[in-house]
Amino acid sequence: MATAQRADKVWKSDALVRIFLQGVRGGIPFAAEQIDIMLRVIAAGGVPLRRFADLGCGGGTLTRALLARHRGARPTLVDFSEPMLAEARSALAHCDPAPSFVLADLAASEWRHALATDAPFDAVVSGYAIHHLPDERKRTLYGEIFDLLAPGGMFVNVEHVASSTPWVGQVSDELMIDSLHAFHQRQGSDKTRAQVAAEFVHRPDKAANILVAVERQCEWLRAAGFADVDCYFKAFELAVFGGRRPA
Repeated sequence: MATAQRADKVWKSDALVRIFLQGVRGGIPFAAEQIDIMLRVIAAGGVPLRRFADLGCGGGTLTRALLARHRGARPTLVDFSEPMLAEARSALAHCDPAPSFVLADLAASEWRHALATDAPFDAVVSGYAIHHLPDERKRTLYGEIFDLLAPGGMFVNVEHVASSTPWVGQVSDELMIDSLHAFHQRQGSDKTRAQVAAEFVHRPDKAANILVAVERQCEWLRAAGFADVDCYFKAFELAVFGGRRPA
């Protein structure tokens, strides 16, 4: 639980939230492809998207993508970071119907109580959030998500997962550094690749990561009752996986 507490402390920092949203989120490799896969899987489920939840919503990136495709859906956004929720509120200020914003920590089961009046959901999504939780808590959380889904509802996790070997992890890091460097160049920054690499290696949130292989997490989803479980997209440590609550 010590690592989860570090994540709590790190991501409640206004400065780090700003760095992530302005200097990292836009530089994630294959970000557009990951979101496209999320949208495709949810649409393929065949359930009209009327209500959905975005867990660890950050600045609301996944919610905005879903609302662009499913106008009129009502989102519930959950995060334990008030600075992140503030960014999401600003980005979604003109949405109709108005989203619900919930300040809650996925590290404890009590987070579900604040969503009780909005459930069940036709979809639950999460982006780069659950990997901060201890493994046993991840597994329990997947069961809690299953319980909040309507029959046929999809859970899709856009996530940072563990590499199979240290060598693969290094290749993954090189991809991330190249992508971040290219992003900074597009933004007009004069940072060198070496500077970007140093910032990436020594980033303050790194110690809060608790990474697990995607194959193992898919096993946890199946054990929780999900059907059609798969890793729908993967590029080294970047994965889109999930499953469907049987109709």
